[in-house]
Amino acid sequence: MADNEFPGWHGTTIIGVRKDGRVVIAGDGQVSLGQTVVKGTARKVRRLTAGGKDVICGFAGSTADAFTLLERLEKKLEATPGQLARASVELAKDWRTDKYLQKLEAMLIVSDGSDLYVITGAGDVLEPEHDIAAIGSGGNFALAAGRALMDSDLDAEAVARKAMAIASDICVYTNGKLTVEAIDA
Repeated sequence: MADNEFPGWHGTTIIGVRKDGRVVIAGDGQVSLGQTVVKGTARKVRRLTAGGKDVICGFAGSTADAFTLLERLEKKLEATPGQLARASVELAKDWRTDKYLQKLEAMLIVSDGSDLYVITGAGDVLEPEHDIAAIGSGGNFALAAGRALMDSDLDAEAVARKAMAIASDICVYTNGKLTVEAIDA
């Protein structure tokens, strides 16, 4: 089967919400191959501990590629303890310039409780507007829902869960089996 004929892996919705001194990253559990759900309980949100500080991360894209990036991020965090922005920029620079890393197909949302970033293979380290970020096939649905919910009385976790429920109702590559990690500023 030629590369352009391969049905491809689809699916994931990851959302990061910062509200009232707390950050929550939530991700769905669905992995699809073409039009087939091959797994419904994947864990796409992780907690890293590096340099004595916790960081939560969610990833969209190739799982092996994302794990490679998470390992690299962990090393950057160990080299720059407590400096998520610096570690994220260093990872993005390596990702953009290293010939091996350039081929990796994934995106990350990361937070240490204070900062919230989206890291891409294009060398971007983006701090989202409105304290909410989302990536993956259902990311835009979750982002729109989350932004609409930010002015409500819901806390960060409730906003993330409700936005993910809305995204899973719209995006066929997203399910409601969530992994949720929270971290305080």
